Amino acid sequence: MAEDQGEDQMSINSAFYGYPLPKKGPETAYVTKPGSNPVIRGTTLSVAGWAAASFNFVGNFLWANAGFSQLRTVTELQDFEPRYDPTVIPIVKEAGTSSPLKELNDLVEERAQTLSNRHHSVADYHFAFKGGELTPTAVAKTLLKLITSTPAHKVAFLTIKESRVLAAAEASTRRWQAGKALSVLDGIPVAVKDEVDLDGYEKSLGSSQDFTRPEGGTSWCVRKWEEAGAIIIGKLNMHELGLDTTNNNPVKGTPLNPYNPHYYTGGSSGGSAYAVSAGLLPITLGADGGGSIRIPSSFCGIYGLKPSHSRISMAPTTSLAYSCGVIGPLASNMADLEIAYRIMATPDPNHPSSSLFPASIPSGVPQRPNQKLLGIYHPWFDSADPRVLNLCHAALSHYRASGYSVIDITLPHLPLGQLAHAITILAELGGGNISLGGLSPANKILLSVAHQTPAADFLAAQKLRQLLMQHLAHLFRTHPGLLIVTPTTPLAGWPIAKGAADLARGCSDANSSLRNMEYVWLANFTGNPALSVPVGLAETAPKFDSARDDGDARVPVGLMAMGEWGGEDALFEWGRVAEKWAWRESSSEEGGGGMKRPGSWVDVVAAAQREGSGS
Repeated sequence: MAEDQGEDQMSINSAFYGYPLPKKGPETAYVTKPGSNPVIRGTTLSVAGWAAASFNFVGNFLWANAGFSQLRTVTELQDFEPRYDPTVIPIVKEAGTSSPLKELNDLVEERAQTLSNRHHSVADYHFAFKGGELTPTAVAKTLLKLITSTPAHKVAFLTIKESRVLAAAEASTRRWQAGKALSVLDGIPVAVKDEVDLDGYEKSLGSSQDFTRPEGGTSWCVRKWEEAGAIIIGKLNMHELGLDTTNNNPVKGTPLNPYNPHYYTGGSSGGSAYAVSAGLLPITLGADGGGSIRIPSSFCGIYGLKPSHSRISMAPTTSLAYSCGVIGPLASNMADLEIAYRIMATPDPNHPSSSLFPASIPSGVPQRPNQKLLGIYHPWFDSADPRVLNLCHAALSHYRASGYSVIDITLPHLPLGQLAHAITILAELGGGNISLGGLSPANKILLSVAHQTPAADFLAAQKLRQLLMQHLAHLFRTHPGLLIVTPTTPLAGWPIAKGAADLARGCSDANSSLRNMEYVWLANFTGNPALSVPVGLAETAPKFDSARDDGDARVPVGLMAMGEWGGEDALFEWGRVAEKWAWRESSSEEGGGGMKRPGSWVDVVAAAQREGSGS
């Protein structure tokens, strides 16, 4: 028996670099306690931010009040070594080509569909360019006018260099006219979160400070899009320093949810989600250290991928949270999400981890057993808002009808795991020597708390990371092909409780922030890939229901799947199943999620065709 286990582990190690030892964790109950962090806003928030930045004892008090010291009570952690980096790299014999552009040319025709109730896709732009019905120049000019003339759109962007945008669009137009398009992304308008570098652009991380690299340079993942011909429209708004999940940004402005302007977009990649949801762009780039791609994707009714840790290089950009954060795409449909991912995930030969990953083309991943298996830990899953659960259970019924099996699983120490993730990401952010001066009061508080992290608690968090990764490895080895499914967030949107006052001065609501991250944190902490897909629209509270001209104030709800390390392909397949169902009208014979575009959606293609014709 011991020999068999040794052979199994050798087989695992031969297929992955850094794969955890499969080891079942302890049986623990899923019990959450109401948070004791106060909601602070207005003048009180300003005073609290000043006090936290000025007096260490305030940060110490808030650290203790948050309960971060609870990890010291987990006695079994003494049997685990700390794991500081969750990177697990698939190893394949046939690496294939490192350039996916040629192989992706068929993906648009194979998978993209144009439906009456959908956003415009890469396919729509691609075929319009190919047929001469539209040019990248007309699209760029249309977008620049829309963004600069519409306050709701403008706040989603932090920086736009019009001359650079038009020069890139005109070069793409010439390539299309000469029949020399670079790829399916040639001429496609995209934008990137202000967390990555773009040569010639400033970087503020959504703050009043300047984090621009003196030596310049563009992040690898952005360069790959540019080399494929994509037109970078600009840099997008984000929650200041990426430190919360609403995208409430009193420094740079707050983009509002396209489905209901009384609700947040979610964050910290709120500008990225807004630009896709509102119809401005088919693809954007986001960053995710604690759900910052998936939460806004859920709130804004789009698709968001958090890739395997270290899969996508952002070099030479330095990560804000090295062991938790990743870069990934947001898109209006699954085909576009996959195209964006395949290109930006091209291995970076100069990055110590990205360079070891297999090529990002569809064939360049390990062949796993093709089992359609969903795992649910019910006490965790069922803690979501009933409005969220109703939509997620309806989606699960569709998965069962589509050939997926659903099994019960267990996951140990989840509430403490979430605390461990919070300790880790706060410590990593707090170690970045970011000046508290000029930050919003809410972030002065968060970083002041981060500076109080004891080394013993940080080490305990990394030991718990090891325990969780080993338990996940046990699940994936026991159930090949397993996807762990939860709601993306337990909340049916996040209303802007005090309206303009909260937008002007910010709000610190740590309990709601932790609640919002109840599901997403695990993939960040353990390095697994995870995908959020929209599965329907939830009713809003009466005070927030007069949002749209058509009388529909509902907000989107997302379902999330987390896969084995390197398992993005299984997530894409899972996402396409949800997509075909979610966008059917719920009254149709086959049923569906009843998703539809937001009332504020912009038809950029039609506007660009008018621009091109001079009308």
